[in-house]
Amino acid sequence: MTIKAVVFDIGNVLIEWQPERFFDNVIGPDRRRAMFETVDLHAMNDKVDMGHHFTETIYATADAYPEWRSEIRLWHDRWIEMASPVIDHSVRLMAALQSKGIPVFSLTNFGIQSYAHAATYYDFLSNFDRNFISGHMKVIKPDPLIYQMLEDASGLSGADLIFTDDRADNIAVAEARGWRAHLFDGPQGWSDRLVSEGLLSRDEAA
Repeated sequence: MTIKAVVFDIGNVLIEWQPERFFDNVIGPDRRRAMFETVDLHAMNDKVDMGHHFTETIYATADAYPEWRSEIRLWHDRWIEMASPVIDHSVRLMAALQSKGIPVFSLTNFGIQSYAHAATYYDFLSNFDRNFISGHMKVIKPDPLIYQMLEDASGLSGADLIFTDDRADNIAVAEARGWRAHLFDGPQGWSDRLVSEGLLSRDEAA
């Protein structure tokens, strides 16, 4: 069966997403560990990815932990520094696929306002043929519903699709639905997979 669309996760596939690294650099590893042990910041971010308002959610969390208020607010105020840098080779792969007429979709856990904010910095976020953004869909990976929603909207399923994501749990759900899938651990491996699937030549995937 021919692949009819390529599906990209965004965080740690097209843009590095390492909040711990950011806070290590800003407040130091010891304070960062203490803060993350006290406040479930990833659960806070999941709420944003589920469609809760970016500013309101983060600022409310900050207010609930006054001893960490200024640090937690950095998750909002300096968010673009956490969502960086761009993984340039992955962006080139996206463009190369589209230049051959192969549709490229996003399937990403991302907030509504934070995605709009990121798109003002990263032009390629506006270039997907179809966007499947969890904040708008009100469901996050690895819930099978978000994969079904992509299938229903696109009319594609199973081996019509090839998907890359940096999280094994997200990949497992895609594979359970019959999608082709690649666990992303760097752009070169993804490049090699796209070549092996016959979607790009070696030169196109460079």
